[in-house]
Amino acid sequence: MAKDVKKPQVDNLTEIESALTRTEQFLEKNQKLIGIVIGAIVVVAVGYFGFHKFYIEPHQKQAEEQIAEAQKYFDKDSFNIALNGDGTNPGFLDIIDDFGSTKVGNLANYYAGISYLHMGKYNEAIDHLKKFKTDDVLLGPITVGAQGDAQLELGNSAKALDLYTDAYKMNANELTTPIYMLKAGELLENSGKQEEAIKLYEEIKAKYPESAEGRSIDKYIARAKSK
Repeated sequence: MAKDVKKPQVDNLTEIESALTRTEQFLEKNQKLIGIVIGAIVVVAVGYFGFHKFYIEPHQKQAEEQIAEAQKYFDKDSFNIALNGDGTNPGFLDIIDDFGSTKVGNLANYYAGISYLHMGKYNEAIDHLKKFKTDDVLLGPITVGAQGDAQLELGNSAKALDLYTDAYKMNANELTTPIYMLKAGELLENSGKQEEAIKLYEEIKAKYPESAEGRSIDKYIARAKSK
């Protein structure tokens, strides 16, 4: 009986030894190939570090310095200068061209899109806003909602409604959500969908009563119900 109990352990040891032998043989046979693969991994890792350290980081710092001047014009509503520069300092479009691979270059697309929106150049606004990527809980909805504004100005009400809906569903918050819920509600109301509009208005009243939209929502509800 004792021998029967120990036999599986002996078999397991034999299998392990066999596996180790096969592994050693594989390593010996493919030693050169393994060395090449490891070397390649090291080269890629060092290359990535060097690219990030000596190219991306200096570019990022330079871009941050340059976008600050364009932002000043943007804050003053001087959108054309903000976009194209003042002759000494570059504008958002230059920053996108020169630093498009950096975070600042990405942010410049947002500013360019909003600038074009204010200037009435709606297709250009949409193009740049689509290129802007963000996970920010406020900038995300604002970017999508701004595309909705541009589409509405272009006469694309259905597309605008879709974008406003996407914007208010992105990140529920007191600042942007009621804004785009109200815009969506007004589009629904204007297209004869009063019940859907009222539902949105009442949701604003229930969930965001302290927002600017929530404080004035009763008149929208009354208007929609009167139709």
